[in-house]
Amino acid sequence: MSTLLTALAAAAPLAAGWAGHLVWLRGRLATARRDPLTGLWTRDGFTRRATALLKDSRAVVVLADVDHFKHINDTHGHAAGDALLKATADRLAHYTGPSGVAGRLGGDEFAAVLIDRHGTVGDLLTVLGSVLARPAPGTDDAVQTTVSLGWARVADFPGDDLSGLLRRADEAMYAAKQARAGVRRAGLGSLFATMTGRRSGRRGARPGNSPSAVA
Repeated sequence: MSTLLTALAAAAPLAAGWAGHLVWLRGRLATARRDPLTGLWTRDGFTRRATALLKDSRAVVVLADVDHFKHINDTHGHAAGDALLKATADRLAHYTGPSGVAGRLGGDEFAAVLIDRHGTVGDLLTVLGSVLARPAPGTDDAVQTTVSLGWARVADFPGDDLSGLLRRADEAMYAAKQARAGVRRAGLGSLFATMTGRRSGRRGARPGNSPSAVA
């Protein structure tokens, strides 16, 4: 018995050390999946959490893109551009809520998945579009832009995975950008978006169902 106790006592520090190391590794992994500028999830972290949320038929996939971001960077400097990105991220995360997830996919492009419990996501995103157009804190009023939003409801495309829903939201967002409408929903209407020159990773994608404006 004493031999067993001695062995356990000797192993305890090693087990504690491994446990502490695992906690450290988890912390490092979580940090790596957070965008250092905005604090949102990076593409990998966002994908893992968004995929789980899509099991709920009320889930809505949203894409947001800052209009004329390069011009803002070139005209007002990178500090102003960073402030705009940070403000966009904070506002998107606020409207996504704790039950959803928001991420920065890269550059000036953001994504979110939220749960539309009350069937009011269209109104919510219209308000969000107005909020995102406000000047960013820490910049002067001359640094103004709009943010184009496109969204796709899981219930409208039950056969689509996250990649397919992001593509549909992207098509709607691009149509909103072209029409300067601000917010568009995938799957309604007859307005077709021209997909020429889309971002890398989605080049050559073709619209499935046409996007339409949300009142």
